[in-house]
Amino acid sequence: MTNHRYALRFWQLFWGLCLYGFSMALMLRANLGLDPWDVLHQGLAPKMGLSFGMTVNLIGALVLLLWWPLRQRPGIGTIANILVIGTAVDLSLMLLPTPEGLWVRATWLVAGIILNGIAGGAYIGAGMGPGPRDGLMTGLCRRTGWSVKWVRTGIEIGVLAIGWLLGGTVGVGTILYAATIGWIVHHALPFFRIAEVERPAQA
Repeated sequence: MTNHRYALRFWQLFWGLCLYGFSMALMLRANLGLDPWDVLHQGLAPKMGLSFGMTVNLIGALVLLLWWPLRQRPGIGTIANILVIGTAVDLSLMLLPTPEGLWVRATWLVAGIILNGIAGGAYIGAGMGPGPRDGLMTGLCRRTGWSVKWVRTGIEIGVLAIGWLLGGTVGVGTILYAATIGWIVHHALPFFRIAEVERPAQA
């Protein structure tokens, strides 16, 4: 891989993770429901005495520990995921005001979900390692032989239930996210995927 291609991958990874954190902050400010993992993060944050973003980073690091028995190997993108997303969330929350009015909040929610899907396509497309939560899912699939849909569904129902019991926000945004995020990432990923080997120029 050329240095130029590596730098492009790293830059896409970085801005994708930052945008992912910003999109999470939009959904938090909208206060109309979060995705399952963020319901858990929001429920845990006050219990742990940490900001929302630092809770995201800490849970990411703890999930990474579960990779060891699954024999998963982290990449640069995995470590960057743990360090960047939560930090970007906290910085974004410092800059974003609390929206007033249902229509404004709904607009922020929809924008947050769309940007979240685009950001996911960007950092996954960089091909520098999965996030800790995605790696947990793929590791469990490989070790158990279960399908992705069942493993992912089981994980997300579990974290959603725990987060809701801890006081995380479940609402229409939770349902809308679950119904649309896969479609958005699916269409964003081909646009952002960077080929590992550069094709030679044709004469």
